[in-house]
Amino acid sequence: MAKPAPPKKPSQTQGAVGGRPPGLFTWLAIGLVIVLVLVFVIVKITRPSPTSTNSGAFVPTDTATVAYLTTIPAASFNSVGVTSSVFQVTAPLAVKNQPTLTGISSTGKKVPEVLYVGAEYCPYCAAQRWSTIIALSRFGTWKGLGDTESSSVDQFPNTPSFTFRKATYSSPYVAFEGDEQFTNVSDPANSFYYPLQSPTKQESAIMAKYDVAKYFGPGVGTGSIPFLSFGNKFFSAGASYTPSAFHSLTRAQVAANLSSPSSPISQAIIASANLQTAAICDLTGQAPANVCTSAGVLAAKKALKI
Repeated sequence: MAKPAPPKKPSQTQGAVGGRPPGLFTWLAIGLVIVLVLVFVIVKITRPSPTSTNSGAFVPTDTATVAYLTTIPAASFNSVGVTSSVFQVTAPLAVKNQPTLTGISSTGKKVPEVLYVGAEYCPYCAAQRWSTIIALSRFGTWKGLGDTESSSVDQFPNTPSFTFRKATYSSPYVAFEGDEQFTNVSDPANSFYYPLQSPTKQESAIMAKYDVAKYFGPGVGTGSIPFLSFGNKFFSAGASYTPSAFHSLTRAQVAANLSSPSSPISQAIIASANLQTAAICDLTGQAPANVCTSAGVLAAKKALKI
């Protein structure tokens, strides 16, 4: 999936400049300013905090939403399998005979690593994070997930999602490294977005080697995001299903409906999660067994030709 085009530089308007009224009018003006300030303070206190995350500030994901993501019943995974009734779902690409990408688990052991490189402005990253979070939750636990949405001036604007910028992942089976390269806030200085996190030299080298048209076809340019490496055995570039699936839906609506195998968007998210789970199971030696031998994952293994 090609990189989304940079946003247009935000327009800037200059406020009007007025003179200072003399005499009595000065006191009237001062009084009016005091009243306006008091009104502003009252409104500020009584009005709920804005829910938009386009400010760039980190907004922790609430516990109810995290629970929806991480406690999907096994029956839902098994019922969905690897397909959606509406949206096409793409499996990770297997590449043989590559050096294994490893990291350090939360228990201090050397284990296979899942690498994600994306950005908060990116609608394709926004879609992909749902299924990646769900897949990895079957092997460990998340802390520090945050709410975000894709850019309001890009394709599929304001796609609801999550951010890995402060996330930590604990698992005895696999390590996770997530890099959100840019925020979703336009930077007028460079007509793009404010930078956030930078991949390491090793991670950049992995992207330069695998995130190319050689593996993903002519429509994918070098460095397309989101990019995922599953231990350097399976790779994904771009979203595994279209961000248009989220059109007119809120984060809460999507999350609350994840366990429903009849929902087309839930089907797409869970199907992608099953495919990623199968890839991770191949890295972990099919552990844990209750996940890796489930019907949904077995169907995904068949799709991946494992």
